Amino acid sequence: MKILIADKFPKQWMEVLKMNKHEIAFDPALDEKTLPDAQKKENAEIIVVRSTKVNSEAIDAGANLKLIIRVGAGYDTIDIAHAKDKNIAVCNCPGTNSIAVAELTMGLILALDRRIADNVADFRAGKWNKNEYAKAKGLYGRRIGIIGLGNIGREVAKRAAAFGMKITGFDPYFERSLIKGFEVTMTDQLEELAKTCDVITIHTPAGEKGFYNDKFFNLMKDGAYFINTSRGSLVDEAALIKAVRVKNIRAALDVYQNEPKADAKEFLDEMTKEPLIYGTHHIGASTEQAQDAVAELAVKIVDTFAKDGTFLYQVNK
Repeated sequence: MKILIADKFPKQWMEVLKMNKHEIAFDPALDEKTLPDAQKKENAEIIVVRSTKVNSEAIDAGANLKLIIRVGAGYDTIDIAHAKDKNIAVCNCPGTNSIAVAELTMGLILALDRRIADNVADFRAGKWNKNEYAKAKGLYGRRIGIIGLGNIGREVAKRAAAFGMKITGFDPYFERSLIKGFEVTMTDQLEELAKTCDVITIHTPAGEKGFYNDKFFNLMKDGAYFINTSRGSLVDEAALIKAVRVKNIRAALDVYQNEPKADAKEFLDEMTKEPLIYGTHHIGASTEQAQDAVAELAVKIVDTFAKDGTFLYQVNK
């Protein structure tokens, strides 16, 4: 089958695809604007992407397109409704980056509590300020609110439990049988979670834009921690900045509403000026382990479709 890989993809797994008799067109520099022309030229049967957006124009560009694979869990960068109308399957790779994102989440929580980034910045500047930095709250016995108990949320819960944290979960679709080896107090009231938790972390798909707004942040405890490694669009960033300034909420973000492209050289945003907001560069799934696992699953999806026409993990049935 002819495959257009329009994003980064591990070399060893491209070699596996070639060994399995697939024809590969590889251009990791493609973006939403250039993908349609590339697909028109290649007329591939399968398009593979990570962060590259696949709009209706790209879907319509080649008559042979049958499958779009998102090498990751989320698929809001793909026009799945239009693909369905064109009888083109969209498949994702769920669960493969869960541990990587959970590890980053716990790292951000620890970094906020111990002010690790500020410690290091002063260290690099030759400053010694032990009195300032010896004021952490500690995580043991604190209550963490996990919004979304899918694959990532459950991995966070396991690690939070290992730190001795108490866990409150919010997820209307969650099956309690999936909780194994740790205790979670479930609530169906998001307001209760906001009021009672010392740390709140989001692990849900894209939803209502700016859902976490003034109303939510006003309910949070003064000095609580807020973590978002899911979708930047979920957070009203102006409301978060206000909560940081007024309520001393500490925030750590890996995703943003107006996120720069991967090859951008700067990020000029009001949040970067806030000392109580820590930011990473959308690196949640960016470990070698996670990238290897997700590429392996993408290859399995390709080979299964080529063999018997089955679409593994199809999201637009």
